[in-house]
Amino acid sequence: MNFLEKIKETAKSQKKKIVLPEALERRTLDAAHVILKEEIADIVLVGNKEDILKAGEGLDLAKAEFIDPATYDEKEDFVSTFCEMRKKKGMTMEKAAEIMLDPVFFGCMLVKKEKADGMVAGAVHATADILRPALQIIKTAPGTKVVSTFFVMQVPGCDYGNNGTFVFADCALNIDPNAEELANIAVSSANSYKQLVGGEPTVGMLSFSTKGSASHEKVDKVVEATKIAKELAPELKLDGELQLDAAIVEKVGKQKAPGSDVAGNANVLVFPDINAGNIGYKLVQRLAKAEAYGPATQGLAKPVNDLSRGCSAEDIVGTVAITAVQAQLQK
Repeated sequence: MNFLEKIKETAKSQKKKIVLPEALERRTLDAAHVILKEEIADIVLVGNKEDILKAGEGLDLAKAEFIDPATYDEKEDFVSTFCEMRKKKGMTMEKAAEIMLDPVFFGCMLVKKEKADGMVAGAVHATADILRPALQIIKTAPGTKVVSTFFVMQVPGCDYGNNGTFVFADCALNIDPNAEELANIAVSSANSYKQLVGGEPTVGMLSFSTKGSASHEKVDKVVEATKIAKELAPELKLDGELQLDAAIVEKVGKQKAPGSDVAGNANVLVFPDINAGNIGYKLVQRLAKAEAYGPATQGLAKPVNDLSRGCSAEDIVGTVAITAVQAQLQK
């Protein structure tokens, strides 16, 4: 059973309700059809029911819940709640009422009010347009300082990591995290690995240097982040700074970082910035023909996950399954 099959089965074991606010997008509706048919999750489609059904002609969406922000019974409560949340930013009831007509903001409020357990969007919205309402409405989880993203990478025919399965972070959100932020990303990524992949995370803090082989301020950042992460989570197997080969190849790890219990065995790879992370996951995806599941968000009080605008319906199904499992674990 591969990673996605395992996640789907876990999602089915305790179904959660997931909001899909981009309900006029055909890929979203194709995904909803599959999710409902396979009973992976319950689905809320945001918008006018007639318009959604027209956009989804030929699909079975009968088991979906349809909620129109313009006619929703509790819309006044949503508006007043959002206005109160943002009053220090100058929010008015009139402006809040306008914003609550936006399906993404409305979807986040459904999650905030526990009318749903999570949300998936991004097929037709930029990442910022998904995460901004999530941060404004759902906010960060208690004790979390940094919201970040990760990919679960499954590399066929690979003996490294957990039989070719890794968590890569952060590849999509934090452009140039400082040492403290990078440390928090590492700890969150280890937790995501435990929750979704299973087993013990082994975290490699990546750099172009291994244990002082190069001297630069960018290396210093990773060294400091490693120190902070060990203080935050002393129970974790975590080490750095490590070059990629030293992190995942046992022979190289023993040579370059003797005595490290991480070198050569890492299954969670924390990149020093988004340049390295984004390029790295796409190289592995395209050249090694890896499956890349994500970007999934970690650090929010309730799960909201972003999609690539180039995603397929199958990608949306997978992301909904991941979101449902995250919601199970947060409960």
